[in-house]
Amino acid sequence: MQTSIDKGALSPSGAAAGASAAGSAGTATQQRTVYSVLGAISFSHLLNDMIQSLILAIYPMFKSEFALSFGQIGLITLTYQITASLLQPLVGLYTDKHPKPYSLPVGMGFTLSGLLLMSVAGNFGTLLIAAALVGCGSSVFHPESSRVARMASGGKHGLAQSLFQVGGNAGSSLGPLLAALIVIPHGQKSIAWFSAAALVAMFVLANIGRWYKRHPATKKGRKQVAHATLPRNKVIMAMSVLVLLVFSKYFYLASITSYFTFYLISKFGLSVQAAQIHLFVFLAAVAAGTIIGGPVGDKVGRKSVIWVSILGVTPFTLLMPYANLFWTGVLSVIIGLVLASAFSAILVYAQELIPGKVGMVAGLFFGFAFGMGGVGAAVLGHLADTTSIDYVYKVCSFLPLLGVLTVVLPKTQETPAKA
Repeated sequence: MQTSIDKGALSPSGAAAGASAAGSAGTATQQRTVYSVLGAISFSHLLNDMIQSLILAIYPMFKSEFALSFGQIGLITLTYQITASLLQPLVGLYTDKHPKPYSLPVGMGFTLSGLLLMSVAGNFGTLLIAAALVGCGSSVFHPESSRVARMASGGKHGLAQSLFQVGGNAGSSLGPLLAALIVIPHGQKSIAWFSAAALVAMFVLANIGRWYKRHPATKKGRKQVAHATLPRNKVIMAMSVLVLLVFSKYFYLASITSYFTFYLISKFGLSVQAAQIHLFVFLAAVAAGTIIGGPVGDKVGRKSVIWVSILGVTPFTLLMPYANLFWTGVLSVIIGLVLASAFSAILVYAQELIPGKVGMVAGLFFGFAFGMGGVGAAVLGHLADTTSIDYVYKVCSFLPLLGVLTVVLPKTQETPAKA
């Protein structure tokens, strides 16, 4: 696995070539993109998020075995998402000043512990502790991995973030499929088999840590911080709008990732395994949309991608609660493709608003995204208990209308990548 990160990337000259274009706009030489590092961090993201989505996909099994309500299902997601979200900005803020290259495999160790505990949990309380451990692992993984992606971007920040995130989305799409093929037939204890994936991720992340440690940005630390080019009030306003857009995106996604299988089972009478295949298809569409959003943002601008991705998905979300099974499948794919393209653009746009705070910004937005997913799961679970799953989807279909707020975002000093 060590060969996946080439020797040029591990050498001082290769590290310099992979450094983030965080210097002045007048820098003459374009630093190269270190695809070996981006591939390795994306693969690690795949394994990390595969484990997370596996947990979401086996909710029907937990609901049956532990006699859980929808509200308790939402609390499991809330526990995981809160531990994943609250720590992320703090981790990012600290590592902006004090880079920790080997924190990545340590964080994955928390995920491994949570996975093993979940495989032997005998009650609801133990399930919550296991979910919290997995969340702690994510709180370390995401801000530091996002920093690595930017360091290896060679100036193609949108492309780098998309490559990093598509690994996570591909992993998320695999979780339900593996749950249907392995966990549902073999039971709760088979969750422990996926500890092998966490161990592989720890090995890959240790290799990435060695590259990270040799990178010039790790030595410079806080000296690399640049100054914002927009007035403080405009930065605050823009960040507030971006937070609202992330809220609309991830609150809606929570309705899919946590309850889509229940929706399909309730409305169309599908089996658990058939419903999980539909969830896999949706998450695969999310992965495809993610890889599109970053490079397009590099070429045409982040704001245009954000505008089309959030507001443009509204007609499809409004139609889905009234569609038959076939069109529900079609619409879910379109929604996944369009909505997923936003996050890379939002994250890079925010990093351009506050230059030099890569880890803090990544931690803030990944953390807020996870937090909104958790709060959304809990709120929507309670709503489903008091009304119906069908009603939940009718309410959530209006959330992308918040995309109209994109019109007030200021123009940043982004430099579109050349073809």
